[in-house]
Amino acid sequence: MCGIMGYIGEENATEIIISGLEALEYRGYDSAGIAVYSYEDIICKKCIGSPAELKEKTSELYSNIGIGHNRWATHGRADEINAHPHLSQNGIFAVVHNGIIENYEKLKTELMDKGYNFVSETDTEVIAHLIEENYKGDLKGAVSATLPLLEGSYALAILCKDYPDTIVCAKRSSPLFVGTDSNSAYIASDISALTQKSKRIFRLNDGEIGLLTKDSFKVYDTDGCRIKKSEIKIKNIENNINKDGYEHFMLKEIMEQPASIRKTLSEIFDGRKIRFKGLKWSANDIKQINNVHFVACGSAYHAGMVGAYVCTELFKRNSTAEIASEFRYSNPCIDKNTLIVIISQSGETADTLAALRIANEKNAKVISIVNVENSTISLESKNTIFTKAGPEIAVATTKAYSAQLAAIYSLVLYLAVISGELKKIEAVKYIDELKRIPEKIETILNQNIDYKTLSEKILNSEYICFIGRNYEYCTVMEASLKLKEISYIPCEAYAAGELKHGTISLIDKNSLVIALCCSDRLSSKTLSNVNETKARGAEVLTVVTKKISGDIIIPETIEIYYPLLEIIPLQLLAYNTALIKGCEIDKPKNLAKSVTVE
Repeated sequence: MCGIMGYIGEENATEIIISGLEALEYRGYDSAGIAVYSYEDIICKKCIGSPAELKEKTSELYSNIGIGHNRWATHGRADEINAHPHLSQNGIFAVVHNGIIENYEKLKTELMDKGYNFVSETDTEVIAHLIEENYKGDLKGAVSATLPLLEGSYALAILCKDYPDTIVCAKRSSPLFVGTDSNSAYIASDISALTQKSKRIFRLNDGEIGLLTKDSFKVYDTDGCRIKKSEIKIKNIENNINKDGYEHFMLKEIMEQPASIRKTLSEIFDGRKIRFKGLKWSANDIKQINNVHFVACGSAYHAGMVGAYVCTELFKRNSTAEIASEFRYSNPCIDKNTLIVIISQSGETADTLAALRIANEKNAKVISIVNVENSTISLESKNTIFTKAGPEIAVATTKAYSAQLAAIYSLVLYLAVISGELKKIEAVKYIDELKRIPEKIETILNQNIDYKTLSEKILNSEYICFIGRNYEYCTVMEASLKLKEISYIPCEAYAAGELKHGTISLIDKNSLVIALCCSDRLSSKTLSNVNETKARGAEVLTVVTKKISGDIIIPETIEIYYPLLEIIPLQLLAYNTALIKGCEIDKPKNLAKSVTVE
């Protein structure tokens, strides 16, 4: 969630680190800071807000080595005192940290009993003081002695005044990468911050400690033994982080959805044949599957909800969608005949990663759908489908979500055909229509819809309720989340049939009901619910096909694919509402792009 950037070499570390932090802003931040070695001392500068503000405070700070951090607050308010880096009591060490130290209160009490003073409310300051406590002149030894005391997750970068040519790094359950080039080395929490700077990139694994100088990178295991690291193979990493003329990244990424879906499908389909490269299941393995669980968080969970519906319909197996943070603590009844579909844009989502590990421990069949190669989830999964959405900079996902849906549909079609539940001749219509979806999304994007007027209806309402049935219920869940994420407007999503079971008591003349009514099978049922809300004075906004009169008309498709079409105008509705309100659309308050803590 936070961003780490470090540099050692012959150039100005301050400029390089702040530039790296700016590239990592999309992961979430509320404060920023930097520590550099200069004039035989560690100098630390911090600010509330963005790296751009930090740049103003460090314009004359020059050094060849340093570490920096964007903070997303977990312990303590967003202020300069709680911002990273944190210094040890004697000022010899500076530490930046991603993750959560779960036993920090116990450690803090023990350190205070030994005379250490704490100035921040963070768990990270404990690490700096512990390293000082364990320091006997050997930097690696002090860090090695400290790490076993920490419970929880961490990615660490550490400076020591006594070692002016070295950065120490370590990780557990939080990503950390190292890049090396001639006479320079970099460290970052996101591989995207390194691909344009380093010829060679390495991933630090859990339990490893790295010692970084400008011309060497040495890695040690928990026993202190030297490890030979292999480079990460980087392929097809896009680095276009420009808005390309759009006002916001989110709008750009909404418009990129046809391309991201096409690219995702092109990696899977060879004509009408579905090919998942590297999938290690036989036809018999697939036939033995008796339960399917889609496990994810946030928008990825909503994609999983769609997956559960379509899996039940086409693969004809009992299928559910599970919130990862609930799944991991539910003692799930899974075995070798259970399929677990893990979904994560970043491939680093903490709760989803924990769910993956549980599934692996229970010997379930696992396949992961992720957007980032070399991510932890992709590396720990025996089977992975990579979506091809490219870098998604806006915190509120759009194109990564639709690419996940495209991958899910493809996977379920594959399972249904291989198992014999769906005849190949029947699968043709689903495959052909799935390939037509990007063109239909382009039709929606090019429609002359007055989203400003529709958004004003939202702004003029005291209560907003999204309703839909079956697949459309999944979509209203995602649409409601989008509106909340970027406009900060409280709203709810309900299965339309549930209105009568309590929620309708909230409906009155100050309410706006947004209803999805595209399903031929269920539109009459949903319209009946719409009429119930109208009878109580609510204003209604409907998404329909041309068969029905409504506010937003979208192209017709096979019922299972409506989630890919219906979400598009609702993304634009949320975007325009936030635009009218003047919200920070690409970087909503309190949110982070990659949730790497529990």
